[in-house]
Amino acid sequence: MSYNKFEEYNIQTTENIKEKYKAIILEIGEDPQREGLLKTPERASKAMQFLTQGYDLDAEEILKSALFTEDYSEMVIVKDIELYSLCEHHILPFFGKAHIAYIPNGKIVGLSKLPRVVDVFARRLQVQERLTDQIVNVIDRVLKPQGVAVVIEASHMCMMMRGVQKQNSVTTTSAFRGVFKNVETRLEFLKLIDANLH
Repeated sequence: MSYNKFEEYNIQTTENIKEKYKAIILEIGEDPQREGLLKTPERASKAMQFLTQGYDLDAEEILKSALFTEDYSEMVIVKDIELYSLCEHHILPFFGKAHIAYIPNGKIVGLSKLPRVVDVFARRLQVQERLTDQIVNVIDRVLKPQGVAVVIEASHMCMMMRGVQKQNSVTTTSAFRGVFKNVETRLEFLKLIDANLH
């Protein structure tokens, strides 16, 4: 049985972006008619649409689709969530991991929805600081938990490939809501995401 991967793209949008990539290739001194570059504008167009699909997704609806009433009131952590995004200043990738925790207040959410929320906001032109806030805010707004915490650790290609060219730098951002503003609760979360429990 053969494997067919199907991705759907708007034909007109794909064509519009493709023509712009072709022009860029020409402007930097390359030949868009060269064999290796013939299909590059179309591939790049589809890649850009895939990498920015978060604009078409609704994080609130994703969370609401899997909300459950539960009497659990201890910390829930999903850590090491892979994320890939594009820096809005240079349109170069940044990538790393997100760690999310919340303490329920009568409602829990399907665990797979938290990584999906990360993707909704990561698959846009972004800055890491805003990405962190968007994730923590939507979880806080929809779940209305006792508290939410988000920490993101990421490497930025705009720092690694150009500018200061620091290949080993990692940027960490954090956001805390509710009981995570309490030092003890916050430290418990930070200790657990740093622990190798598996």
